[in-house]
Amino acid sequence: MVQSAEVLSDFPSGIVTQVSHRPWPLPDGRWIMTQTWHDLLFAHWPVAVDHLRTLVPPGLELDLFEREAWLGIVPFHMTNVAPRGTPALPWISAFPELNVRTYVHAGGTPGIYFFSLDAANAVAVTIARALFRLPYYTASMHVASDDDGVTYRSHRTARDGPAAAFCAQYRPVGDGFSPPPGSLEYFLTERYCLYTVDERFTRRRLEIHHPPWLLQRAEASIDENTMADAAGVRLPSTPPLLHFAKRQDMVAWPLRHL
Repeated sequence: MVQSAEVLSDFPSGIVTQVSHRPWPLPDGRWIMTQTWHDLLFAHWPVAVDHLRTLVPPGLELDLFEREAWLGIVPFHMTNVAPRGTPALPWISAFPELNVRTYVHAGGTPGIYFFSLDAANAVAVTIARALFRLPYYTASMHVASDDDGVTYRSHRTARDGPAAAFCAQYRPVGDGFSPPPGSLEYFLTERYCLYTVDERFTRRRLEIHHPPWLLQRAEASIDENTMADAAGVRLPSTPPLLHFAKRQDMVAWPLRHL
């Protein structure tokens, strides 16, 4: 598992001054936490709109690109996971994570809806569930990076969720690029909030900020993938759209009622 004490103190707090790329202004108030994401694979599939709409809670509308809905499976590992003003610590602030997500909007503001977030840190799972009402699950995870790419293995261990696994090898290919507004790549990655809904269908928005994404095309060999099945989504037989990002730094604000 990739966890390095050397990268736990390198968070660039100046990213909050880089705002010209944002689709709307920074939220009011102080941000409350940092995260750094490493070696991300964006694996995306177009999925049936009518079926996906039944899986998204009331009050959130699917965000479509040219009338198509998309499901993303995103493996990566994190460092610098810490509240504002608190130093990141090895083995607490660094761990792998694996997201299953789609794209929604509420009140015209586009964002992300997570079907699941698997993580190898049980403490982080407990805190994220309590503070952010996100569907986090514990998992046994292994990540290894070298010159040939990334080997990623995840098997969900939480007893309160359906079994789910993802095992793959992936690597970037080609030069880096920043997706232009209006492109599919921009639609799938340049997101600055996420949405959650509680048992009373009360909508909440969590705003985030990060620099523009620097993406590369990617190649992947996916040996096992039941993450979408666990969310109730049947993936098409077509190959996924693949992108890689080496690193992204982000800050987050408190969860707020809409």
